Amino acid sequence: MLYPGSKAPQFSLDDLNGSPHSLAALLSRGPLLVVLYKISCPTCQFTLPFLERIKNGSPQVLAISQDEAAATRKFQTKFGLTILTLLDHQEEGYPVSNAFGIAHVPSLFLVEADGTISRATEGFLKSDLEAIGVPFRADEAVPAWKAG
Repeated sequence: MLYPGSKAPQFSLDDLNGSPHSLAALLSRGPLLVVLYKISCPTCQFTLPFLERIKNGSPQVLAISQDEAAATRKFQTKFGLTILTLLDHQEEGYPVSNAFGIAHVPSLFLVEADGTISRATEGFLKSDLEAIGVPFRADEAVPAWKAG
């Protein structure tokens, strides 16, 4: 897994409609939280809705699904997600997931505008999400940590 201080790997992936998006173009608009996930992962199902809360804020949030478009669309609908989502295809060997060196999902990388990773997290770590800007409500029973 790439660590803080590393440069994020350059990539271009298609979104759910087949339109390409590159890391460089996304970073031109500011810092980016890159979230790599699988729809079958319970910790991913728990984490992604919280990230939806900061989608209009800073940093930008980019979800990268390791699943096919149709299944990913169903996941987004089920969990109320509108976050930009790109597809890292199995038949291509998950090139972006491998470039980031992930071993677990979800894996989150805060990438600064210059391409440097400033935070890297596997699983769900509430303190990291709070530091990134995810707002948690006082009435929510949110664990401090969940394995990915």
